[in-house]
Amino acid sequence: MPLRPGTMHLACMFSSILLFGAAGLLLFISLQDPTELAPQQVPGMKLNIRLQQPHSDFPPGSSQDGDLKVPTERGTRDWSDPSPRGLNRQWDSLGPLVHDKPRPHLKMGARLRLQQRRRRLLIKKMPAVAAIPANSSASTLQWPGPWTLSGHWAILQENQQERKRVMQEACAKYRASSSRRAITPHHVSRIFVEDRHRVLYCEVPKAGCSNWKRVLMVLAGLASSTADIQHNTVHYGSALKRLDTFDHQGILHRLSTYTKMLFVREPFERLVSAFRDKFEHPNSYYHPVFGKAILARYRANASREALRTGSGVRFPEFIQYLLDVHRPVGMDIHWDHVSRLCSPCLIDYDFVGKFESMEDDANFFLSLIHAPQNLTFPQFKDRHSQEARTTARITHQYFSQLSTLQRQRTYDFYYMDYLMFNYSKPFADLY
Repeated sequence: MPLRPGTMHLACMFSSILLFGAAGLLLFISLQDPTELAPQQVPGMKLNIRLQQPHSDFPPGSSQDGDLKVPTERGTRDWSDPSPRGLNRQWDSLGPLVHDKPRPHLKMGARLRLQQRRRRLLIKKMPAVAAIPANSSASTLQWPGPWTLSGHWAILQENQQERKRVMQEACAKYRASSSRRAITPHHVSRIFVEDRHRVLYCEVPKAGCSNWKRVLMVLAGLASSTADIQHNTVHYGSALKRLDTFDHQGILHRLSTYTKMLFVREPFERLVSAFRDKFEHPNSYYHPVFGKAILARYRANASREALRTGSGVRFPEFIQYLLDVHRPVGMDIHWDHVSRLCSPCLIDYDFVGKFESMEDDANFFLSLIHAPQNLTFPQFKDRHSQEARTTARITHQYFSQLSTLQRQRTYDFYYMDYLMFNYSKPFADLY
C-alpha cells in the first residue's frame, strides 16, 4: 500500500531532526574535557571511579616518573583520595616541556585541533592554582600575622609565599591538562614522619637531609642533641618512620593534618656534591654498582683494575651515564629530580626551604612548629669533614670539563627543578 505524501513528509522531517540531534551531541562531547564528564567527588562522598591516565603530555624520551626510559613507565594506583585536590596533579618530568610542538605523524588539521584543545584545557584549569588541595595542611601551620614579625622574619615569610606561588604556577602551567591522580605509597616513600610536632619531611639527598633527620629525631624525643647522632644511625637506623609504612587512612590523615616541608638545592651544585661524595671517595656500594657499569660503557680501553673495582669514574663519564636514555644502571636518589622524589605538584607542601639559605629557613621553620627554643639546625659536616663543601665555584670547575652541548643537555635534564624552585641559569650560554 503506497504511503500518502503527508505521511512521507512527516517521516522525512522526523529523520532529519534525529540526525541533527545526534550530530549536535557528538559535537558537544568532542569539545568537552574528559575529566569534566566524569562524576566529581565532593567531601563526604567517595566515588569508586578511576579515570585512565593520559600520557601524551610528557616530553619525548621521558617517563611519568621523571626518568629517561624506553618504553615509558606508568605509575600504579593503590588507592584513591576521597576528596578533590585542586592542584594535586602528579608531574614528574625531566626536561622543558614544549606543549604545542607539532607531532610529525599528525596532519596540519589534526595539529591545529590538538593545539586548540590544549589551550582550552589550560584556560579551564588555570583557576585551580588558587584552590587548596585536599592534602593541604594550611590550617595546621599557623603563620604569624605581619604585626607580630620583625623585619627579618617578615621577609622570610614573604619568601615562602613567593616560592609556593612559583611552584604552583609551574605545576599549573606544565600539568594543566593532566588528570587528577591518586597518591600512592610510592609518591610518599621519601617522606619521613615526626608525630609529636606533626611534621612530614621529604628527603632530598645532598640538600641537608642528614641534619634534618637529626632534627626530627630530637623533636621525636629519640635524642637529646643533634650532635649525639652518628651518620649511620641517621641513614641506616629505623628510628624515623616513612609515610609509606602507614596504611591508607594513616597516610591520608597525616597528609591533610601535618605540616609538610622539603628543602631543595641548586640542581648543578647538588649533582656535583653527589658525584664528589659517591665517586671521589671509597664506597662499597656506588663503585661496584655504578662505577663498574659506567666505566665499562663510557671509557674506551678501561684498565682491568678499573673494571674490577669501579673506582676512578670521571665527571664527564658520569654525565654521559646520566644523559643516556639507555643507561646501563638505573637512577639513584642522590641525583634524581626533586619532582620525582617529592611529587610537589601532587602533594601540597606548606614550607619550601633552600639549601642556600638553610640557617635562616630552617630556624624559621622550627619556630613556626614551636620546636624547643634550644634546638637549632646543625651546621656540621659529618662526612669528609676536612673537605670543602660544594659551592658554586667548585660546581663551575666540574662543569668546565664538559662541552657546551653536555652542559645544555644537563640543564634540560634538570629544567623543571630550575623552573619550579626559581633557580637562575648557572651558565650564560644556556638557553
